[in-house]
Amino acid sequence: MKVNAAIAGVGASEFGRNLPDSQVGLAAKALKQALDDSGLKREDIDGVSIHLGWPLGLDYDRVAEGLGLNIRYVSQTWLHGRFVCSALMNAALAVSAGLANVVACVTAPSFNRERELLGGPGDLEGNREEGGTHGESPPYGLTSPAGGSALAMQRYMALYGVTSEKLAAVPISIRKHALRNPDALMKKELTLDDYMASRMIIDPLRLFDCCLITDGAIVTLVTTLERAKDLKQKPVKIAGFQGIRSGKEEFQHAPPGLGIAQQTTTRIHARDIDQEVFRSSGVARSDVKALYTYDAFSPLVLFTLERFGYCGAGEATDFAHGGGIAPGGSLPVNTNGGLLSEAHIAGWNHIREMTRQIRGTAGERQLANADVLQWGAAWGDSFILTSV
Repeated sequence: MKVNAAIAGVGASEFGRNLPDSQVGLAAKALKQALDDSGLKREDIDGVSIHLGWPLGLDYDRVAEGLGLNIRYVSQTWLHGRFVCSALMNAALAVSAGLANVVACVTAPSFNRERELLGGPGDLEGNREEGGTHGESPPYGLTSPAGGSALAMQRYMALYGVTSEKLAAVPISIRKHALRNPDALMKKELTLDDYMASRMIIDPLRLFDCCLITDGAIVTLVTTLERAKDLKQKPVKIAGFQGIRSGKEEFQHAPPGLGIAQQTTTRIHARDIDQEVFRSSGVARSDVKALYTYDAFSPLVLFTLERFGYCGAGEATDFAHGGGIAPGGSLPVNTNGGLLSEAHIAGWNHIREMTRQIRGTAGERQLANADVLQWGAAWGDSFILTSV
């Protein structure tokens, strides 16, 4: 099926910790802003796509009832932020197939509550017998999502001689982007001294290698390209995508070949199966002006750069250390400040940023010729947004 979909509007609530509004209240603020942004009316929305339901987010029925929507198409994935691509993909497929005219992708996470779920009495994920898909292994005391990234980064550092000083380039570069974003929660420059002096969370991950824990909401409105052209804003085309990879060679926080969990130890490389997104979008990797990724932990940025072929095995740290992902770099990453420095809105703040960049409305951080942007994650999912 030919994909015929575009982002017509984006809206957001405020971001912060322990915000006084309910999750439905935050979602209502984001929806109102998205409707104002697009020129659509609430009654135009006849589909919802939810990737972060209860207990951290809102289920589709609460969204429809609480926001006063009359829905004929629903998609809802599991409760983790990594399904941002799947949720957008489902919305694009729905409008392409005529299952809905306008799909609202809604996320309103309360990650402040996640502290009660990970490693505690309510830790449904970590208590699975085989360990959770974050890589948790409770019998061995590994009950935090950071543990999977830490294991993978330890292995990566041993293989390629990477130091903590080189890893620091990731959060430092992303903080530089955040300082240009008035919505970012982190307002202070991050230096190497600051990074090295911060407390260790799980070796080798320090405090600034770990994402923020925040509340907030974002609504993204998806419709057909033809309809988007008749609306208020410049359409942002959803050019192509590929889904999450899973299997014995996949680990939530490590690219295939690193030898973590059930992976065989071969060599990290850009596999042909992970380049489908470029073919489906009709663009080349060299066309991409900036990369956006789920930076819950600093190593995920490195693994994403190598999975999609922007860097060879073990080369991403030098690329980041040389300024490649920072403002003015050859491939800026997360120009909004990402989960590490803007806010943790489950990755949808990245999509809002991509939309603004393609429209040319990103202010001080606006990229030149931002006509092709990629979302790609360490677990293999990806989509590409382009100008029309």
